[in-house]
Amino acid sequence: MGKVQVEDNARKFIKQDNVHEKEHDEHLYAALMKRSKVANEIPEWETLRNLASQIKEHTLTHLDQYIEMFVENATKNGIQVHFAKDADEHNAIVYDILSHHNVKRIIKSKSMLQEECGMTPFLEKKGIDVLETDLGERIQQLSDERPSHIVMPAIHKTTEDVAKLFAEKIGTNPNDDDPHSLCESMRNNARPKFLVADAGMTGGNFAIAETGSFVVCTNEGNADLTASLPPLHIASIGIEKLLPKLEDLGVFIRLLSRSALGTPATQYTSHFSGPREGSEMHVVLTDNGRSKRLGMDQFWHSLKCIRCGACMNTCPVYRRSGGLSYGATYSGPIGIILDPTFDMDMYSELPYHSSLCGSCTEVCPVHINIADQILEWRKVMMENKKTPFGRRLGFAAADELLGSSERFEKMEKMTYNMLHVLPKFLLKNSTIDPWVEDRELPEVQKETFRDWYKKNRPNND
Repeated sequence: MGKVQVEDNARKFIKQDNVHEKEHDEHLYAALMKRSKVANEIPEWETLRNLASQIKEHTLTHLDQYIEMFVENATKNGIQVHFAKDADEHNAIVYDILSHHNVKRIIKSKSMLQEECGMTPFLEKKGIDVLETDLGERIQQLSDERPSHIVMPAIHKTTEDVAKLFAEKIGTNPNDDDPHSLCESMRNNARPKFLVADAGMTGGNFAIAETGSFVVCTNEGNADLTASLPPLHIASIGIEKLLPKLEDLGVFIRLLSRSALGTPATQYTSHFSGPREGSEMHVVLTDNGRSKRLGMDQFWHSLKCIRCGACMNTCPVYRRSGGLSYGATYSGPIGIILDPTFDMDMYSELPYHSSLCGSCTEVCPVHINIADQILEWRKVMMENKKTPFGRRLGFAAADELLGSSERFEKMEKMTYNMLHVLPKFLLKNSTIDPWVEDRELPEVQKETFRDWYKKNRPNND
């Protein structure tokens, strides 16, 4: 795969009609407002954020110890623990377990790690039928698309889109776009398949070293649906999801749903501490670049992420461009700082898909300095010549210009004079700058601020 063309992808989403971008922005802004409301209702909100950040930093700096503790206690509980160094090894381990049990049909709860590893298409190529139990993930699965949001995978689609998709894939009425009816249609289509599944797969929001257990948070009961019936349960868990003690969990449970959806708690907080009688439980602890990221001085804090999606909901770029424009499993601000660690060449444009307004940093429940890390990634891309030559040249020119007040003042005066005489079509040229395509240029003022200031504030008073 080549470099992700973020601007082209974003333009396709924005230009398709006058509905999708507007609804996408409104839905996510509503989630942001709900988050602000419930956060302000808790006097100790900032204390919780600070504590969560400290717990995560402590865990990550002692990760080897807590991995050993988790494995020891999980094994005592009857859980079989496996280690996967990358996506290929994760998928191979999962397939080996499924093959050993002659599994042909699995149901799975939403897991960003499994998406990250490309597990579903891998298993489907092996002849295994995979069914997503999360409605949004199921919509994306039927659409043959990756999630566009961490928490709300199909938030970029309208009810009309879903009605058309369901009519095509499961034979419903294409004119019936009532949300309740669409949900009921999917239940009727999917639930019979739950009863005949050979195995269930989940992710894990948190893994507790002290108890050897793990926790999955859902709003549709997907983890329970997935794990309750099949005789085999496989959980894919990134090594950064570890917490030292069970009492630490309360901090994150209070932060997660409030940050994600603006609700006090998820509908289901499912604890898994061992297999049911007569069944098996496996945990695949997966690295897939996390150790590498842990060793990166500028970027290791990104491992604190609890996958709440708050940074996406607040990001003015993400809300208008849509999650699929990022061309990666992780989109939005958190995707910008995660994805280049997987492939710097493919995702070299992502750090520039941000206004650096800092809102993502402000809402992050674990105090990840997201905006600072985005800026650092721009530096890395420049230093490694991953940005286009024209942009590098422009930055070099800007460095020279802004490094001297005299040069800047001369350029300011020259540019101001040019704006009065240049034809408007040269300035408003989407080929040169796509930003101007849907925006009107302001009128050029009669004088610059610098000239106005000299005239009206001669004594700097």
